[in-house]
Amino acid sequence: MDISLILSNLLNPPILFFFLGLLAVLLHSDLEIPQPLPKFLSLYLLLAIGFKGGVELNQSGIDRSVLVTIGLAMLMASVVPLYSFFILRLKLAASDAAAIAATYGSISAVTFITATAFLQDLNIPYSGYMVAAMALMESPAIIIGVLLYRLSGNSNRGELSWSELLRDAFFNGSVLLLLGSLLVGVLTGEAGKKELQPFTHGLFKGLLAFFLLDMGLVAARRLRDLRKAGVFLVSFAILMPLLNAALGMGLAYLVDMPRGDALLFIVLCASASYIAVPAAVRLAIPEANPSLYVPMALAITFPFNIIVGLPLYLYGIDTLWRLSHATS
Repeated sequence: MDISLILSNLLNPPILFFFLGLLAVLLHSDLEIPQPLPKFLSLYLLLAIGFKGGVELNQSGIDRSVLVTIGLAMLMASVVPLYSFFILRLKLAASDAAAIAATYGSISAVTFITATAFLQDLNIPYSGYMVAAMALMESPAIIIGVLLYRLSGNSNRGELSWSELLRDAFFNGSVLLLLGSLLVGVLTGEAGKKELQPFTHGLFKGLLAFFLLDMGLVAARRLRDLRKAGVFLVSFAILMPLLNAALGMGLAYLVDMPRGDALLFIVLCASASYIAVPAAVRLAIPEANPSLYVPMALAITFPFNIIVGLPLYLYGIDTLWRLSHATS
């Protein structure tokens, strides 16, 4: 792998601010991002990336490649929790296995947003419809995780309110804001882009750095919870993203995705949710232990993907695509 690619990612300001957050906690600093700023930053990033994706979709339109990519995204979001659950059942109770399987079947919007910034720094284009793929991948894993738990016969709860679960899975704040912003971008197009240019483009990198600073603080505090996870779950939190990334890369290769789209698709396959899934799992599988699935996704998989995963996945894409073109 080209060492300069790793260094350029590590020396990216938002990534460095993530390390600063980690360091602050390890040094017992009183550095803190006061509430509700982290929530505002999260909402801003979702709005900005959704709107920019909608503008690009307005310009490119919807064709067969768009539908194929979205279909593959939904497929991965449905399949990953299935095999994850049965792997996890080797060591865990059904409740924890289902919660972690849903976590790794769903996606991390912040990892996706960091990946778009990574591509922009390298001047690699990507398609706006990948934002729609991201939004649609968030919910299926939640539904499948809960179904697996209920079908395992270990639930001691009464009837689950499926209407409440479905509403939380498909219309939670992050999904609604993403899809709504995407729609606004599609409807307003280039004119809307010009009107919001300073807000959605000029401020984006700075606010992403601020958000990753907070994520570093939160991730470092979650490291203490990992002692409960054990070697099996720590290994799972690293190896499962690599397996999912490999499967995603294979699918991207089969349909000949462009480099930028392929990287974002792989990142979506490899990421794990630490916002939407915990909220839904707390409702549907209260027996699951949040001190397992939250720190696994937030303190291991998230840093692994943004620090090591991004350059590693891009290297894999470049190598595989280059070999393909050389033999064709």
